[in-house]
Amino acid sequence: MSGERPAFYALPSGGWRDYWTLLHPPYTLWHLSYVAIGASLAPTLNGGYLAYSLLGFFGAVGLAAHALDELHGRPLRTRIPSAVLVGIAVIGLSGAIVLGVLGAVKVSEWMWAFIAAGAFLALAYNLEVFGGAFHTDRWFALAWGGFPALTGYFAQTGRVSVAAVVAAGACTALSAAQRTLSTPVRRLRRTDAQVDGSVRWNDGDVEPIDAAFLRRTPEGGLRWLSMAVPLLATALVIARLR
Repeated sequence: MSGERPAFYALPSGGWRDYWTLLHPPYTLWHLSYVAIGASLAPTLNGGYLAYSLLGFFGAVGLAAHALDELHGRPLRTRIPSAVLVGIAVIGLSGAIVLGVLGAVKVSEWMWAFIAAGAFLALAYNLEVFGGAFHTDRWFALAWGGFPALTGYFAQTGRVSVAAVVAAGACTALSAAQRTLSTPVRRLRRTDAQVDGSVRWNDGDVEPIDAAFLRRTPEGGLRWLSMAVPLLATALVIARLR
């Protein structure tokens, strides 16, 4: 097992630190930002509906999806008991469904379709059902990028607009970029690997190539994007709620 932390935000294993790591804080905030971006496109932004939407996706993604992912192979190397992970997943997904039902009552009966789609995506992706057919980069981008943005808009308006679909496409692309950058970083951090070599620059400098060298650029991009997207979402919401 690699001695590197399983993620740049991971804390040393044990106790409360495992629960922090399980939340994937930068990524959870990043994906919740897509909900806010979608909601901010609504003609009128209802702060209460936005809060419910964010809480629902926190339950489905921040809690349920991440708990199920850790249950499958322990990629974050936490010591959280399996029964506790199952409990977190059940509570998170159940809470999200309850909030979705509230949306169906207050906004539109079509919210039931979003509830069903969200529950299916959370389970199908993280449990790798159907032979892992839904556990792909494409489905990751759609499920954790485009779907939250579209749901955020629908929860405000009870309908879908061209602008919301375009925004969902942009969020899907951002989520795909995240996946493109994070996949090699995760592999370098979470598996044993021997990296040997060096790069010789035109000025004569020689720089050794190791795992840290290979991680530096994609992980730097992830750090900046995990700050930029939430800041953009916050700015959009502030502008709409003034």
